[in-house]
Amino acid sequence: MTLPDGTGTVPVLRSGEPDLLVCKTDKADFERRIAKFPWELKARNLDLFAKCQQKGVRHLQEAVDQVDRPGMTIAILPGLYREEPSRPAPTGACAQLPARWSTWGYQILSFEQQQQCPHNQNLVAILGKKDLQIEGTGAGPLDVVIDAEYRKLNAVRADRTDGIYFRNFTAQRTTFNSLYVLETDGFVIDRVLTRWNDEYGFLTFAGDHGLYTDCEAYGNGDGGLYPGSASNLNDGRGHDVPRYAIEIRRCKSHDNALGYSGTAGDSMWVHDNEFYDNMVGATMDSLWPSHPGLPQNHAKFENNKIYDNNRDYYRYTRDGTCAKPPAERGYERGVVCSQVGVPPGTGILVAGGNYNIFRNNLMWGHRRAAFHLFGVPAFIRGENDLAKQADTSDYNRYERNVFGMSPAGERRPNGLDVWWDGQGTGNCWQGDTGASSPAVLPVCAATAPALSGGANRLLAEPVKLIKLYLCADFSASQARLPAGCDWFGASGLGKVEAQLALGGSAVLGLLLGLFWWRSRRGARRHEGGDGPSGNGVAPAATAIVRRRHRLIVAGSIAGAAGLVLDVVAAAVDSTAQAGVALLLMGTWWLCLGAASRGRRPAFGLFTIVVGLLACADAFDRLVYLIPVVPLGPGWIRGLLTGLWVLCAVVVLAPRRKGGVRKTPAEAEVGA
Repeated sequence: MTLPDGTGTVPVLRSGEPDLLVCKTDKADFERRIAKFPWELKARNLDLFAKCQQKGVRHLQEAVDQVDRPGMTIAILPGLYREEPSRPAPTGACAQLPARWSTWGYQILSFEQQQQCPHNQNLVAILGKKDLQIEGTGAGPLDVVIDAEYRKLNAVRADRTDGIYFRNFTAQRTTFNSLYVLETDGFVIDRVLTRWNDEYGFLTFAGDHGLYTDCEAYGNGDGGLYPGSASNLNDGRGHDVPRYAIEIRRCKSHDNALGYSGTAGDSMWVHDNEFYDNMVGATMDSLWPSHPGLPQNHAKFENNKIYDNNRDYYRYTRDGTCAKPPAERGYERGVVCSQVGVPPGTGILVAGGNYNIFRNNLMWGHRRAAFHLFGVPAFIRGENDLAKQADTSDYNRYERNVFGMSPAGERRPNGLDVWWDGQGTGNCWQGDTGASSPAVLPVCAATAPALSGGANRLLAEPVKLIKLYLCADFSASQARLPAGCDWFGASGLGKVEAQLALGGSAVLGLLLGLFWWRSRRGARRHEGGDGPSGNGVAPAATAIVRRRHRLIVAGSIAGAAGLVLDVVAAAVDSTAQAGVALLLMGTWWLCLGAASRGRRPAFGLFTIVVGLLACADAFDRLVYLIPVVPLGPGWIRGLLTGLWVLCAVVVLAPRRKGGVRKTPAEAEVGA
């Protein structure tokens, strides 16, 4: 796939009489379709219908085949276009093309093979035509319907068609895309509706000088709008760019898996649209190999309404609906078979993107998060260079967005305003975000954008990283929904983060109890030991043991509360509770370390270090991300905690002295 050289321009709608007409022959049906049109539009269509009966064609592909020069216009009159001549399965040489098969069950054909066999995959194939305009003459997109009836991958494919202009029709019911535009410099999609497709409504790939305007997409298993691998013309630049490759404005995308999908969606300007009632409103990502322009960069989303993206279509995967042939799934009744694994209830998700700007968007009513940002290592996209593994999720700016409030002033909060895995450099947010994870975010510097963003993390927060890798195991073709991932329905203690917290708390809780028990045994042995005549222990030693026991008891109470709260926080996904839990656990470690330094100074010092790291981790989550560390304190704390557990087991084990095994109570003396 080759990106355009950028010499094209955005085409302009042409008026005047069309060069070619497409219509059906049933006059009664035609008159019924135009009966409610405004008088002038009705009269025009009647005139065009009369002309079309004399010199027009009956299928859009027939008209496309007659295009013999740049700058021609095709008018499609109201009607249902099933394109019967294009529908049969390939035969002869077309049935035996030497091309690689994708994992989705179709061949990846070259442009030359598409020319040789244009209807192997396409209901309507527009190949190599320049400056062509195709326009429906109805009052709205639904007056002209191009229907693939799940017989073809694509309803309309426009390949290497610089200057093409699509306007005012509907394309629907394919096993891939309704409208597919690729390797094209200069295109417009204007008042076009796409719906009920296995994958995408609109897919434009390897394009430049493109415009989507006043379009609509719904009922699609991936993105309603997918401007993939747009011209990577701003690669290497900061936020100030000379132009964007593709503009999307005044479109509505709803009731899809994704309202907008942007793998390698580079140099995009997306403004004044509505993305609602999808699983996720919009995504930008660097997840899929072999897409030109990775990692994704330079999308600008502004003045969009992004709301109520809470659909959960995975139930159709669970119940077997999506295992049926596409025509039997019930897309027309609201079924959507998601082809992607995403967190439902999310407004905008960025999975490995750089230099994106999200400004002045209205974000409300998401049960999970308005914004979701995480890094994607380069090996996921097929690059193994170690220097590139942390090259995504950098310098994304979130500014002046309005959270949790509809345009009518209704309070509609998001579950979180921001969910971020912590990875990346220079990411920043406006100062008035509400509940977020982490709780406090790097703030954008209004007067010095280059100074924005305080964190510089090579790796994501460890638990979030584990969760992301688990959730990425989704497979639509195998109907695999990873257990333990709340994206697919896990909740409470069924979530992987809650299970990790429960396992860690169980181990630490056991050690806490053993340290408390040993300290209590030692303290009881010294009860009444105020002189050498009591239990044979000096009063000074008794006082030391009692002070240490009180310290351990206080720390143990805090630690036990922290361990319980950590599990609760993971189960309900509360960053604030997780931070408080770390502070409480840090208190336990600090108290235990201080109490242990007399007998075992090395272990006591090590325990204090772990406690300080727990407090630093809590600060990192609750107050401010520590800017100077390439790894968050959670990584260091987690690794050292594992080592500390081993040391604690050694310390707690009964010890021998002079060939006699000492009990824990005896070991407490002087400990």
